[in-house]
Amino acid sequence: MADDPFKALADPTRRTILDELTERSGQTLFEICARLSAKHRLGISRQAVSQHLAVLEAAGLVETRREGRCKFHDLNTAPLRQIAERWPVPDPSAPEESAP
Repeated sequence: MADDPFKALADPTRRTILDELTERSGQTLFEICARLSAKHRLGISRQAVSQHLAVLEAAGLVETRREGRCKFHDLNTAPLRQIAERWPVPDPSAPEESAP
């Protein structure tokens, strides 16, 4: 069972990492660190980014794949879809059911 995606999304740095993976999936740790530093002015260590990625991966929001010595990180939105499906918005045009 994956860790709670709500916990993973609670941290603003992790949300920023997901934003970067949304913009360009399949990044290495080095690329993610460079983009966080350049675009968002986040002075965060590689180890800290790696720990954030581990939380996101445990929650199922990030998947990794290895190609040779490189490890690539890809966004996985399936847990977010599961959240949306859990609490569907009622159709306002549907007739209301009356309780007995």
